Amino acid sequence: MGRDRRRTPGLYRRFGVWHIDKLVYGTRICESTGTSDFKEAQSLLARRMEALRAVRLFGAQRGWIFREAATKFLVENTHKRSLERDARALAALDPFIGELPGRRVHHDTLQPYVRARLKAGISPGTINRDLAVVRRILNLATRLWRDEADRPWLTTAPLIQMQRHPDKREPYPLSLEEERLLFSELRGHLASMALFKVNTGLREQEVVQLSWRWEVQVPELETSIFVVPKRLVKNGLDRYVVLNRVARSVIESCRGRHSERVFTRNGHPITKIYNSGWKAAREHAAARYEAEFGRPCPEGFRNLRVHDLKHTFGHRLRAAGVGFEDRKVLLGHKSEHVTTHYSAPEIGTLIAAAERVCELGSRKSPALAL
Repeated sequence: MGRDRRRTPGLYRRFGVWHIDKLVYGTRICESTGTSDFKEAQSLLARRMEALRAVRLFGAQRGWIFREAATKFLVENTHKRSLERDARALAALDPFIGELPGRRVHHDTLQPYVRARLKAGISPGTINRDLAVVRRILNLATRLWRDEADRPWLTTAPLIQMQRHPDKREPYPLSLEEERLLFSELRGHLASMALFKVNTGLREQEVVQLSWRWEVQVPELETSIFVVPKRLVKNGLDRYVVLNRVARSVIESCRGRHSERVFTRNGHPITKIYNSGWKAAREHAAARYEAEFGRPCPEGFRNLRVHDLKHTFGHRLRAAGVGFEDRKVLLGHKSEHVTTHYSAPEIGTLIAAAERVCELGSRKSPALAL
């Protein structure tokens, strides 16, 4: 932190830029001034203090800029698993809307940001996730946050339209024949992880980080399951991973190789499935596709993503007649009925549902033909 001979309570310099951290009438002002000029920083602090004084003494509507709201949001949500991503989004947004009064943050004022990001090659999906953080903050300012006079920070939250995905790629669930073709090109650890993923519906990081410590015995059923801790699960709840016969065979083939991780390569933990090995296998399988099936290779198969294996599992559960709620639990989707604990009979029901996917291999269901 930099030092300066001139001292104004509530102002400090960090990396050459002046910041405000001051308590005024019970309200903490905590923000960057965005300037290295001491007089400009003093002037901004004075304006912030005068605005709070007007609220306190004369009942004026509290004024605030978006940067202040963004700071409040980050401070109040340190528990969020996506906080780091939200912070990056707000840092990218700050040059465009950080100094804007809250009432002036809306669809039109966000367009310069959107245009700049699109020009930089950022995908519409990434931009939408950034805009979702802005929308969340504005909703909090309308519905939750109150000023000193017990009034909402913002009267009405504006509508923020998300970006369209003109080239958004649709999920590509594999048929059984396509699965066999692709997996014949995958090597060693990648084949094991892919086979496990397509029979459990786990996300990529849940597979690569799968730990023997998460295995839980279920004596009543003479089997075991894995419980992925909630810090790694998208819906924020512990995820119960039941094993059908194929997933169980994969687990047993890995047992004893490593003391901590289930999936390893040459004795070392793996960090991802989507790597050069996956891309090479996908390319080789696509080259064989027409000769194997007598039809051109679809673009979905040619550009198959690791996440498509999860879609494949969900597609097969539905084709096998597994009910909607059981599918949501097996796929790790958030549901009103998802619990943090399952009894042995409930686990048995989920295992039976997952087993129905294996039965599809012995009868070529029309539902699996793309």
